[in-house]
Amino acid sequence: MSRLPHTARDFEGVPALVTGGASGIGAAVAALLMERGARVAVLDRDTEGAPEGVLALEADVADDAAVRAAVDRAADELGGLQAVIGNAGIGAAGTVEDNDDAEWQRVLDINVLGLVRTDRAALPHLRRTAAERPGEVSITHTCSIAATAGLPQRALYSASKGAVLSLTLAMAADHVREGIRVNCVNPGTADTPWIGRLLDAAPDPEAERAALEARQPTGRLVRAEEVADAVAYLAGPRAAAVTGTALAVDGGMQGLRLRPPQPAD
Repeated sequence: MSRLPHTARDFEGVPALVTGGASGIGAAVAALLMERGARVAVLDRDTEGAPEGVLALEADVADDAAVRAAVDRAADELGGLQAVIGNAGIGAAGTVEDNDDAEWQRVLDINVLGLVRTDRAALPHLRRTAAERPGEVSITHTCSIAATAGLPQRALYSASKGAVLSLTLAMAADHVREGIRVNCVNPGTADTPWIGRLLDAAPDPEAERAALEARQPTGRLVRAEEVADAVAYLAGPRAAAVTGTALAVDGGMQGLRLRPPQPAD
C-alpha cells in the first residue's frame, strides 16, 4: 500500500488564507504553513504582528464587504485558494447575566458570522481548486474546548464556540461532495494574548494562571504552536479522509477525569 511521504514541505505551493493571523494561534499557523511551503495570506484588523513573508491584508471579519475584497485579493495574488483557516475571534467572560445584548451580538458577530463571511467569500475560489484537486481543499475553523465542556464564567464565549462546532459539521456535510473538507480544532486554554489580558485583569494574576493550568490534566496551558500543528494536519494532504471532525488540543481537558493529587506521606 502506498503512503504519503513525511515531508516538511507538504504544503509546497499551496495558497492558504489565515484570518486573525497576526497574533496568537493565527500567527503560529501562518508561520508554520509558510515553513512547510505554503503561500500564505493573513487577514486581520491589525496586521502589524503578522509573520514576515505573508501577504498581509487588513480587514475586519465583522465587515462583509471588506472580507470579500480581502479574500478576492488573496485568491488573485496567491493564484487561488486551497486552504482557509478561520481563526479570527474574540473572548468574553462572565455568566449569562454579565453581558448585555450588544456584547452578545458583538461576540457572535465576530466569532460565528466572521467565519460565515470568510467561508462564503472563499467558497467560489475553493470550488475551482477542488475541481482539479478534490480532497486536497480544506476549511479549518478554530473552535474551543468551551464548545464541548461547561466552563464557569464563559457563557457567551461558550455559546459562540458551540455555534462554530455546529457550523463546522453542517458545512462538512454541505461541501463534502464538492471535494472540500471542513474541520475544526478545539484548543484548551491556550497561552495567547487574550489569556494574557485576562490574567492581567485578574486580582491575583499568578493565582489565576495557576488555576487555569491546574484544570488541564497536563498541568500547563496549551502552546499556540501545538494548536498550529493540529491545524496543519487538518488542512493538509495527510488528512484527505478527515472531514466533519473536531480535533481536541486541550491537554486532556475534555476526555480525562483525574483523581486529585494525593498528599505526600
